[in-house]
Amino acid sequence: MTDLPGTEPPDAGTADTEWVNDGSSGTEPAGQPHGPHVWLVPTPVGNLGDITLRAVEVLKGADAVACEDTRRSGALLSHLGIQKPLVRLDAHTMRRAPAVLERYPRLAYVSDAGTPGVSDPGAELVAAAIAADIPVEVLPGATAFVPALVLSGLDTGRFTFEGFLPRSGRERKTRLVALAARPETSVLYESPHRLGATLSDLAGACGDSRPASVTRELSKRFEETVRGTLDELAQKFTAGVRGEIVVVVAGRAPGEADSDADTPDHEAQAGAWAAQGKTARDIRDLLMAQGLRKNDAYALALRATEQAGPSASDPF
Repeated sequence: MTDLPGTEPPDAGTADTEWVNDGSSGTEPAGQPHGPHVWLVPTPVGNLGDITLRAVEVLKGADAVACEDTRRSGALLSHLGIQKPLVRLDAHTMRRAPAVLERYPRLAYVSDAGTPGVSDPGAELVAAAIAADIPVEVLPGATAFVPALVLSGLDTGRFTFEGFLPRSGRERKTRLVALAARPETSVLYESPHRLGATLSDLAGACGDSRPASVTRELSKRFEETVRGTLDELAQKFTAGVRGEIVVVVAGRAPGEADSDADTPDHEAQAGAWAAQGKTARDIRDLLMAQGLRKNDAYALALRATEQAGPSASDPF
């Protein structure tokens, strides 16, 4: 098993770097369409053996390869024995897409890993190509959330892909409340250092006993899927973990109270959390994740921690 070498995120100071690795474009493989064309090419999420034969042919036939990180994509092309001009098109440089398409009309786009256009800037390139009346083709191939969904053992008949949750604020809390109410499975991405906090937030919104799974390092040497309740997973991953993370959360069970039909007893929940040793700040955030207004959550959290004793109360 061969793993794609990891790289540091692109340095903000190089955000306007133009082109690198100006190799020859080669000849157009038989069977590929003539004229301007954009291909979105999935790349392995870990094991380099997951690249498809068709993906290799498209990369060989393109005028250039656009990517998020020229170092990471350069390592992949080198492994495949392909020399092409590499153009950086990430969130900081996607404004250059029209100029890149003009210079390299037959363009292949790859993300750092997986299928471009899913939780990365690839969708913006597609929009630019459509605006320029350039045909776009998306190759099937590697992606992280589908294997993680199947590995979870949860219902795959219907699911919602959340991507990355907002990091904080009202939008995050609104998304958590919506996720908790869904009857279908939810799939989301998370960074290693935020995993523990997100699992705790999910447990607060969905309930501690909601089944879920955490999958990391898909197709790599240390691939791991851990299944359990949200509370169990939150405790296991309190200190975070390394690797790319996919979290899968079961939908609301048929017998579980519908939040629209049965308003939760926020005061009783706040008291229970305080008895578990959660701080006033934690309780406030959990209540807000359930849709309570900040001032109301603040007052309930203070009252609950005061009743539980001084060890549970902390200053905001």
